Parts: sequence; C-alpha cells; structure tokens
Amino acid sequence: MPARAVVLDLDGVIVDTEEVWDRERRAYVAEHGGTWTAAATRAMQGMSSAEWSRHLVEELGADGDPPAVSKAVARMVVEEVRRELPLLPGAVRAVDALAGAFTLALASSANREVIDAVLDGAGITARFAATVSSEEVERGKPAPDVYLEAARRIGVDPTACAAVEDSSNGLRAAHAAGMIVIATPNHAFPPSADALALAAVVVDGIKDVTPELVTSLA
Repeated sequence: MPARAVVLDLDGVIVDTEEVWDRERRAYVAEHGGTWTAAATRAMQGMSSAEWSRHLVEELGADGDPPAVSKAVARMVVEEVRRELPLLPGAVRAVDALAGAFTLALASSANREVIDAVLDGAGITARFAATVSSEEVERGKPAPDVYLEAARRIGVDPTACAAVEDSSNGLRAAHAAGMIVIATPNHAFPPSADALALAAVVVDGIKDVTPELVTSLA
C-alpha cells in the first residue's frame, strides 16, 4: 500500500533534545533525594510523561508526586529549548518537503508543552495536521498507542503511514502500529540491533527523509 501520510517523532528526529531530557531528569533526581542508575536513560526512552515521572519517583527514589514531577521537568526542558532550539540538520527543510507531498502528523513521548514550544520555535506547527503526546493516550512507547492515535486523528489507516523514529522503543511502537518504519538512529543513544531491524530503511537523519524515499517504500 502506498504511503498517504508520514508520522514523525519529535525528540531525536526533528530536534536534538534527548540529551536535554536526560540532563533535566538527572538534575531533578539529584536535587530531590534520588539516585540515578546506569540503566535509567534507556529505560525511560519512549515512556509517556506519566510513566517516566513514576520511574523517577518509584525506581530512582526522587521525592515528589509524579504529575508534579512531570510538570517540573517539562518546564525545565521548555526553558532550555526556548533559550536555544537544537534543531537537527535539515529538519525544517525536510518537514516542509514532506508536508508538500503527504499529510503529516507527529507522535511524541514529550509533554504537550514541549511539543508546542519546539514546533512553534521552529515555525513548523502549521505543517502538521495532528500532533499527539503520549500523555494523551493510555500507554507510552513501545506500545503503539501514540502512533495509532495519530493515524486516527488524520483519518489514515496506520498501514498507509510511514513513521520516522530514532530510538528502540519508538521503532518498536511504530512497527507495532503497522506502519512503514524509517529509522534515523540517535547517535547519543543508538537503538538496539533488534529494534533497528524492524525498519524498512535506515538513514543518517531527517535530512535524508525525502518524499521520494517515502514513496519508494510503498
């Protein structure tokens, strides 16, 4: 089936904020009586805000109520991206080109306020027919919920969507939703080999995700 829509992840695909999230979560844990672990970063990649904030409290021992923790960390991330928006090379150009050829949606694990701050800062909010945060669905990645909801909101069957992802849990989520998966591996936190194997194609970054590439994967 030819792709009719493209669903993009945000962190690690459009903007290089995986390290921002990691830094702010570490800071919160350190300042609120918790202990960071070597496995924490990968464990939380793709989790919804409800899931990772519970992880900070229940697994890493940070003080606080998870919803309040989520808001506090997201506020710090928003402050960082408003000071300096770390867009990935070619992101705006790629989004513009894809939006000219396909219906675009966004399926992100980021909090709603972070999604809005990034897209507004990049001037690309209007390119997306729908944007979904995993805090708006029941389960975060690697469950397919956020991708299925994005497809529902734009009225396109998931199997007629191509998804662009960078992380292990994101790749698993898009594949579980039945989408054609394009991998743009995160360099700081590379996906596992088994997750990468779920992709139809692997490219160096969103700059290489062209309408012609998406069409070729039908």
